[in-house]
Amino acid sequence: MAQRVVLHIGTMKSGTSFLQNVLGENKALLAERGVLFPGRRWRRQVRAVKELIGHGGPGQPPMPPSGMWQQMVDEIRSWPGTAVVSMEYLAPRDEKQIQRIRRTFPESRVEAVITCRDLARNVPAMWLESVQNGGTTAWPEYVAALAARSAPSDAAARFWRHQDVPAIAARWAKPLERRALTLVTVPPPGAPGDLLWRRFAEVLAISPDGIDLDVRSNPSIDLPSALVLLQLNRRLRPDGRGELPPYYDRLVKHQLAKRGLSLRAGGGQRLGYDDAWVRARGEEQVSLLRKGKHRVVGDLEELRPQPVPGLQPADVPAEDVLGAAIDAIEIALGRWGRAAGLVAEETS
Repeated sequence: MAQRVVLHIGTMKSGTSFLQNVLGENKALLAERGVLFPGRRWRRQVRAVKELIGHGGPGQPPMPPSGMWQQMVDEIRSWPGTAVVSMEYLAPRDEKQIQRIRRTFPESRVEAVITCRDLARNVPAMWLESVQNGGTTAWPEYVAALAARSAPSDAAARFWRHQDVPAIAARWAKPLERRALTLVTVPPPGAPGDLLWRRFAEVLAISPDGIDLDVRSNPSIDLPSALVLLQLNRRLRPDGRGELPPYYDRLVKHQLAKRGLSLRAGGGQRLGYDDAWVRARGEEQVSLLRKGKHRVVGDLEELRPQPVPGLQPADVPAEDVLGAAIDAIEIALGRWGRAAGLVAEETS
């Protein structure tokens, strides 16, 4: 049985993809240092956590006895050192679900790690992510919904489920042993590129040196591209609530947006943000986290919101949105051509 099971539970848009890729690309070296990152690929952790969430609770089907979650548990139980599971879907779990997870590893010290970033950067990042997931809420309405404390919209409820760091931290700390929850703050812009990894390595109690950090990133799309996707989503979901086409996740989110528009040569116009309510809410979060007396690697001061430079959607010229749309068409045609054997496969 692993001595420690470290659950990196999020939050979303806090460097999680970077850390997951670092852990996945350095599995062998980490194993030499006593750290297991279970599963042949990180996607197996995703599938295992989704299975855990969808099974075993009230009104849910029972957990498959030899499913993905159990396979991962068995791998962790056979490891003598530290095991790390990294999946943002764990953050919103309720106390009963957290207890279930804790009981899965009765002989191990179970710890939770929350990587967290200031709200001023996370609000635009989460809106851009929502658009890439088929969202139809415009930026002004999205921000207004987040600011409202009463009768939250679906978009606001989803945001705060993953970004209310004090509530997530309190909920996870309660069932765990003392000091078993750690907050890792995301460094501010301009900090050394390896600092987040060094902080995470400190939690794992290993040397951060010698680890390959040149891993695939999760770049964001620019603002004109987001406005193109928003209009596409509204065409596909006129009422804003209908089911997305079955091809959306693979072809639109991943192929068009994350592997296409995010890399387009004409990109660069970023979504800016600064608002009084987000500064006040950020200050409130910092105060609550200090009162929680959680272990912190980094500095809670880094969670105080600062203005994010960039444009607002109304400031983007129509020709720039058109340019992003033309790029989207070119990307789609290129991929169709390669799939049909009419265009040579990319070598890079």
